[in-house]
Amino acid sequence: MKSIAHSLAPAVVAFACVFAAPAFAAQASFYQLPSGAFPHDVAPAPDGTVWYSGQQRGFLGRFDPKTGKNEEIPLGPGAAPHGVIVGPDGAPWITEGGQNAIARVDPKTRQVKLFPLPKEFPYANLNTATFDKKGILWFTGQSGVHGRVDPATGKVDAWKSPRSGTYGITSTPGGDVWFASLAGDYIGKIDTATGAVAMVDPPRKGSGPRRIWSDSQGKLWVSFWNTGGIGRYDPEAKSWKVYTMPKSRSGTYAVYVDDKDRVWATDWTANSIQRFDPTTETFETFPSDKRGASVRQMLGRPGELWGGESGNDRLVVIRDQ
Repeated sequence: MKSIAHSLAPAVVAFACVFAAPAFAAQASFYQLPSGAFPHDVAPAPDGTVWYSGQQRGFLGRFDPKTGKNEEIPLGPGAAPHGVIVGPDGAPWITEGGQNAIARVDPKTRQVKLFPLPKEFPYANLNTATFDKKGILWFTGQSGVHGRVDPATGKVDAWKSPRSGTYGITSTPGGDVWFASLAGDYIGKIDTATGAVAMVDPPRKGSGPRRIWSDSQGKLWVSFWNTGGIGRYDPEAKSWKVYTMPKSRSGTYAVYVDDKDRVWATDWTANSIQRFDPTTETFETFPSDKRGASVRQMLGRPGELWGGESGNDRLVVIRDQ
């Protein structure tokens, strides 16, 4: 199957944000994708392009914001990709739920390689992945599965999570791997040697931890889907601190911590992306210019925050000025 490439033009919207701290200007650009692209997760690459998972039509997308070129790479029969990240090898790695496998796409040849899950886990409902300090890929599955892939050997291991709903996942600078369980209502630390999980309850029962991200100090930031807001968990102190969204009390989907330790969260209820400064404990709001944006996940690179507006078939980037 051949990839499909075409060019698209961006739309740019400028937001002037004024805070108690020094003034800051940011610019949001929206890149329209083909109808039905449904960008679920995004992964900015070092070369300036952006990979995204086209979940509904079963492809991996590659978008170049400089030229507007968009490429669709088929992942195989029945593909339904969820997450995508760029690995230490520079290649995009995908949690491919439709084929119940972790997929790697060669960034040069576009060749797709699948790493199927063990037969004991026939439908993991794969979600998200992260690489640890040793170069091992760890993944989650919403049916209650977590596991790993060793890229050097191709070996895949999987374990049953304590409860169903295993969702977002992150690795810390110290080498720990944590995941969030949406339906299970907890976050868990994986023993990377045995696969065992140490569970941590959220600060409020029924919070619905959806995504999780580590900052540079190893503190964990969690998005709460059911109760809204973001929580910071300190593994050393074993303590939580919660910050509610400026207007919403539910629908916080994604969380991401950038290279300046600023925390970004998607607020579905407010149709906005929120940026939180842990130092001043203040939010800055970046609303979409279209209704129903539904940004499901965010990633970034220095000076840029990227997300996929799955509801509008667009990519969004917020750039520091």
